Amino acid sequence: MKSLHLAFVALAWSGGVAFSAPSVPAISIPAPAQERLATTQVRVVPDRPNWTYQPGEKVSFRVSLVWDQHPLEQVAISYRVGPEMMDLPEKKAVVPAEGLVIDGGTMTNPGFLRCVVTADIGGKTYRGLATAGFAPEKIVPTQVDPADFDAFWSEQKAQLAKLPVDARLTLQPDLCTAKVEVFHVSLQNVGILPGSTSRMYGILCVPRGEGRFPAVLNVPGAGVRPYRGQVELAEKGVITLQVGIHGIPVNLPQELYDQLGAAALNGYNVFNLDHRERYYYRRVYLGCVRANDFLTSFPKWNKQSLVVMGGSQGGQLSITTAALDPRVTALACNYPAYSDVTGYLHGRAGGWPHMMRNERNGAPSHHATDAKRITTQYYDAVNFARRLKVPGFYSWGYNDETCPPTSLYAAYHVITAPKRLLLALEMGHATTPEQNERIQSWVLEQSGVK
Repeated sequence: MKSLHLAFVALAWSGGVAFSAPSVPAISIPAPAQERLATTQVRVVPDRPNWTYQPGEKVSFRVSLVWDQHPLEQVAISYRVGPEMMDLPEKKAVVPAEGLVIDGGTMTNPGFLRCVVTADIGGKTYRGLATAGFAPEKIVPTQVDPADFDAFWSEQKAQLAKLPVDARLTLQPDLCTAKVEVFHVSLQNVGILPGSTSRMYGILCVPRGEGRFPAVLNVPGAGVRPYRGQVELAEKGVITLQVGIHGIPVNLPQELYDQLGAAALNGYNVFNLDHRERYYYRRVYLGCVRANDFLTSFPKWNKQSLVVMGGSQGGQLSITTAALDPRVTALACNYPAYSDVTGYLHGRAGGWPHMMRNERNGAPSHHATDAKRITTQYYDAVNFARRLKVPGFYSWGYNDETCPPTSLYAAYHVITAPKRLLLALEMGHATTPEQNERIQSWVLEQSGVK
């Protein structure tokens, strides 16, 4: 599991004598091996199997350190306990072989309390964490729902509708299979400046043969990268369009995306945050609607099913696209980013990209201005979640440090449309194979594919 933060400690064999780094017990090396790699784990777990409590109830965390599943003894640790994503004082302790119990205290309001443990072993730092939920079903958002939200987005969509789709498809022979044709797609989109235009790019996968098929729009997580399309999903009988959001082709060499991510597009999520009509995500949100313009006009679409899916920033875009576009029939969403980003202004965790979080020195964030806060009202997934009308499948874990569960529940609880939540408690900002299987099965079910 990612949350266990697995790592390795090496023992060398020299001159017939085993030796180890400080704080690691010397152990023999099985013959006839010359070296041994031992898996070191820092395990942290709340005292309740469901990791969930009511405000006022106390939680304790059990900490153990193991080396190839055997306990380490008398290891010094540092730990912090308190509300997730908050700056907390560091404490010290020593973990005996039988483990250590840390008193986590309680919370008086709904939210999440986290215990993070680090240990220096053999010159390396190992980390583990666990998060206890306190009445998460009662978490409410801090984000304001502006009175002109719907009018604003109606006007933005009207501007998009004035532009022809101007779809340009290029066959990608190296990605095609016996069952699926794959194309690089370029679509016309609005630009950042009023009246300007840009392009939206993606990878289209179309099942071969006669007939019409449901469609799935796959929206991306944060970052700058190329894409290869959802070929395996398309082979099950679904048209898929996997899009990028940055207005650049998605089939170029990796080096280009690395350079853009480190320079020109570094911090794109706060570009023009003080101006709602020029904010970076305006073009992105409308670009996802434009992708649906293309899918719903594609000759092989069955004119019935259009599902949008994604995780993290892709979860954010799944919610916003489904709320903006009445042609969407369902959405699948993992740990949606940009949910209740104003939480930090109210003394609790806010959503990625954490632009309202205090600086390291405790000073207020330089993004926590009235102009920027107001802009977030028109882009926060919470306010789109309020407007969802189609079924949704949602999934996350309690240990997510990128999209904190407080922010996720803030969005989830305002959804009045049919919804299902699948929890993988120990997971951080990732999914298990079992989660992926459940999500894909649900998407295929909503698409009418058996």
